[in-house]
Amino acid sequence: FGYDITNMKRSDEGEHSARFKLLLRHEGHPVETENRVLERIRALLVDVPDLRFRVTRPVLFSTRKPISVEIHGDELETLKVMAREAEQLLGELDALADVETTLRSGAPEIQITYDRARLVRYGLNIGRVAELVRDLVLGNEATQFNMKDRRIPIIARLQVQDRQRVEDIGQLTVNPGEPQPIPLSAVAQYEIGEGPSEIRRIDGKRVALVQANLGNASLGGAVEAIESALDSLIQWPADMTYFITGQSEEWQRSQNSLLMAMALSVFLVYVIMASQFESLLQPFIIMFSVPLAFVGSALGLWVTQTSLSVVVFLGLIMLVGIVVNNAIVLVDYANLMRQRGLTAREAITQACAVRLRPILMTTATTVLGLLPMAIGLGDGAEIRTPMALAVVFGLLSSTLLTLIVVPSVYHLLEQWLGGRVPSRSS
Repeated sequence: FGYDITNMKRSDEGEHSARFKLLLRHEGHPVETENRVLERIRALLVDVPDLRFRVTRPVLFSTRKPISVEIHGDELETLKVMAREAEQLLGELDALADVETTLRSGAPEIQITYDRARLVRYGLNIGRVAELVRDLVLGNEATQFNMKDRRIPIIARLQVQDRQRVEDIGQLTVNPGEPQPIPLSAVAQYEIGEGPSEIRRIDGKRVALVQANLGNASLGGAVEAIESALDSLIQWPADMTYFITGQSEEWQRSQNSLLMAMALSVFLVYVIMASQFESLLQPFIIMFSVPLAFVGSALGLWVTQTSLSVVVFLGLIMLVGIVVNNAIVLVDYANLMRQRGLTAREAITQACAVRLRPILMTTATTVLGLLPMAIGLGDGAEIRTPMALAVVFGLLSSTLLTLIVVPSVYHLLEQWLGGRVPSRSS
């Protein structure tokens, strides 16, 4: 609680702020428990006068908030106004929670505006005058006092009674040592103003951040709601724009990498099967089982209300290498039957009848092995469950549809090629 300079992470933290960590007990439904605790904390603090609070939680594969809107502009005051307007607008969306902006009310300060023409008339340099005023008010390290193994800085500045009021600042002499003293009020105007809470720059432009946690929506749904609200309900000046970053930006970068990894896995599986069968067409038949698995995964994620994430993508990449096994068994046995003189229709029918039990047993063992993970048993289940669901539903749909689609494609390809599918057996 309070001010800890070694643990400060924001510009608005200080003696008026407090931070605490909350650890949840192990229960059967950790996600529901976490949501209930978050709702109770927000309900407890939302009605406290003059209190601002933020809720953060650890997130897998990221250290940033789920939603972060970067508002770019040049004028600090206009940037603050637009940031507050965006904060108020986004706070009304059910898809977001704990909306806050980084541009807050700054600390009061005395702002001095120098009259350059008068400085030149009196033969004064603006840099030296500003440095002199700073040293008189804030102080300057004149020397250090050595005390054994310590060095204590000695600061020289005006006494408190000589710099306590705003009027005292105007009476500071800006040309010490001259016969005619010139006060600061003769060459500058000064007033009490508000300093910025922070000045954040990205690519040379001033930026205000509006950050939020997810509410009753997924990450993609929240991004769509934000874009719709900011584009239609706010009139942006010509020199200002916004970008949505945070975990949504990280997800876009990760999605591109994962799609590339999935494409590479499909290509490698195809190359291995092409070298094994010594054919370019029969691996194409087998690869029909991959989209059949993705259909089941998508349906399973929709039924269980599971959002697409990095671990789901990892499960889909795993599926590429798993689901082709059933089709490989069918096509290989059908080729063996063709060598024994059966027609294509008889060969693939015989392969389905003979290989049905091994295919079902292989699928059953894999699904049963992933079932505890898919149910969500044990600590950290919320991390593993989406991957297990994607694999289980994809494997089930691929097994059922492979027994229909792959034989049909095999028979149609045989007819198209005139009763002969080129393969190693032929």
